[in-house]
Amino acid sequence: MSFSQPITFATGGTTLDRAAHLRREAGALLASAEARLLVLAGGRPAIDLDGEGPRLLWRAPDPGVLAEAGEAPVFLGLIDGAPRFAADLPPSAAEGPDPRLPEGAKFIDLRSIAGQLTPGEASVAATAKGVLGWHESHPRCSRCGAPTVPDDGGWRRRCGGCGALHFPRTDPVVIMLVTDGERVLLGRQASWPSGLHSCLAGFMEPGETIEDAVRREVWEETRVRVGRVRYLACQPWPFPTSLMMGCTAEALSEEITLDPTELEDAFWLPRAELAAVLEGRHPRLGSPRVDAIARSLLAAWLAGEADPV
Repeated sequence: MSFSQPITFATGGTTLDRAAHLRREAGALLASAEARLLVLAGGRPAIDLDGEGPRLLWRAPDPGVLAEAGEAPVFLGLIDGAPRFAADLPPSAAEGPDPRLPEGAKFIDLRSIAGQLTPGEASVAATAKGVLGWHESHPRCSRCGAPTVPDDGGWRRRCGGCGALHFPRTDPVVIMLVTDGERVLLGRQASWPSGLHSCLAGFMEPGETIEDAVRREVWEETRVRVGRVRYLACQPWPFPTSLMMGCTAEALSEEITLDPTELEDAFWLPRAELAAVLEGRHPRLGSPRVDAIARSLLAAWLAGEADPV
């Protein structure tokens, strides 16, 4: 059975045409009458709340806003054939009412609003937040330390000292639905909200395959051995730069020995209890966020879509 669960931030490119071939023409496109700008403040996108549901606030590029952003806006691509850009203001702009925004709009943390946006808009917002966050954290060259400047429509930075080119980074993360037939392995970090347990996850290391990373992470955190691993789906997660690669994995052992530096708790949950967790009816356990791929993986297993065959 194919994977059918919705995943926030992952739309298959149905809304935004990244139009990479037009990035060198970003300056001319920004000056066109059709150009629209999404403004963020400290990574929080401007959201229009004055309607049937929240949506991204697209406006004609404002010279004052562009000047305050400090750097040229990123050319995101085309939506319905029209050029779309994004620019980030200082975090202080998101504090209280902002004169830059019309009535009924405000800067909102993407994590808190993503599940209410349309899938296409959530994906566009994730793209904007991810690439702008990379610009903010990479002002200097990692080779020589000289300042870098945006280039190629905002999709790379060029060093003014040695000429090196730097590109937006993505950190690969494996997130695992580990099962032994009728039970799923759930874990909990100490910093999470009370009662919340979720799938195990961890960053990949150089030289690893996805399958090797799944087996290593599960073993390191719980000492559970994993056999077969199957890739299911992925999710861009711009908090700040991850790509969550969801897999299902076959448990070969069941005894759990926690690594206390990684997990506060871990246990096997019977499939019969999972529906109550996902529906918020379980007396002890909280469900992963609706916008997290962990929830999609668990829902897929409950629907019979995620056995490690």
